[in-house]
Amino acid sequence: MTHPARIVIVGGGIAGILLATKLGREIRNGLAATVTLVDISATHIWKPMLHTIAAGTRDVNLQQVSFIAHAAAHGYAYQPGAMCGLDRERKQVQVAEIRAANGEKVLDARTIDYDVLVLALGSRANDFGTQGVAQHAHFIDSQAQAEAFNEILRARLFRSIARDQRFRVAIVGGGATGVELAAELSSLLDIASGYGDPTVRQRLELTLIESSPRILASFPPNISASSETLLTRMGFSVLTQTRVTGATADGFFHGSGDLVPADLMVWAAGVKAPEFLAGLAGLETTHSNQLVTRATLQATRDDQIFALGDCSSLTLRNAERALPPTAQVATQQAEHLAKTLPAWLTGAPLQDFAYHDFGSLVSLANYDAFGTLGKFGFFKGGFIKGRLAQLSHAMLYRRHQQAIHGVGKATLLLAADGLNRLTQPPIRLA
Repeated sequence: MTHPARIVIVGGGIAGILLATKLGREIRNGLAATVTLVDISATHIWKPMLHTIAAGTRDVNLQQVSFIAHAAAHGYAYQPGAMCGLDRERKQVQVAEIRAANGEKVLDARTIDYDVLVLALGSRANDFGTQGVAQHAHFIDSQAQAEAFNEILRARLFRSIARDQRFRVAIVGGGATGVELAAELSSLLDIASGYGDPTVRQRLELTLIESSPRILASFPPNISASSETLLTRMGFSVLTQTRVTGATADGFFHGSGDLVPADLMVWAAGVKAPEFLAGLAGLETTHSNQLVTRATLQATRDDQIFALGDCSSLTLRNAERALPPTAQVATQQAEHLAKTLPAWLTGAPLQDFAYHDFGSLVSLANYDAFGTLGKFGFFKGGFIKGRLAQLSHAMLYRRHQQAIHGVGKATLLLAADGLNRLTQPPIRLA
């Protein structure tokens, strides 16, 4: 190789931006490489925060990270666009054309050459082809979808107030996104009650629908039970072991045709990687479009291609199933590859990825939080709740900010959030 190694990272989510940041630092320390991050969005948002953007309980403008500015500050390049194909023989990523909202072409379709390709494209909810869901339900898998949902949420809520009607919301999917969104919607209306209509929270009729025997099925049973008890206490209806069979403008159908009526519907069930990854360029993929990788995080059929986070499927030795699609896994994989890739470029062998389970946390807005401390440390496996769990959950985001911005800027961002809470309304009002 006569030129510096061209590392292309596709996807600027948790794994993508973290890896680009750390490799950019290595380049400034002498690594003979270039790093290019490709993403359809101009900004990064920590994905576990999207439900708060959707509910309007966080200000998106304070939480988003501009890729252009971040790339300039951290030693990598940013290319806008959506990956649409791959030529493994020529080692080229195919990027689709970009058009403005009015249809005007901004950039032609193009290719980006690589020596090492890292796919970190994340995942989205899976509607399993359920009739009517794509047409009538909202998804919250990206910043754009979260902001669009918030616009519709505020319009529908205003209509219910103006007409003195109930506000019926149905959420399919009792995982972390569905449960936390339900709590954020309740918090939104609790706060909104202080802005003119004290009855607005009483209008909310929310139904959470889950096909598994319990909500938060991937969490320990005590977290599931505590969360369901709290949601029920809020006045919400929680339907478990309930499979949705279809959707119309009036709500979700389940079972033998029963209808859960709703003015606003959300689909937050299932996980799948982007559709175009299915069998991409002959690479091995799962039925959920995830790229199958070895323990080194390399694709099973191409040593020059790596996959991280939700768009990858890695089953560790002696494990019964693949690692879960969580922020914790994505973060650890990005940190691992950032450590091993520079040495590999100079001829050293890659090290296998080892996953450490540091526990599970779920936050139900400002009402409560529940978690376990994982399998490491002095209190391994312990159950926590309340302020300690809420603080632990908040620290996950602060650690992410520190990793991509550094301690100094992360501290300033924390201070800015505090000042914003003192000077701005706690919810989005317009």
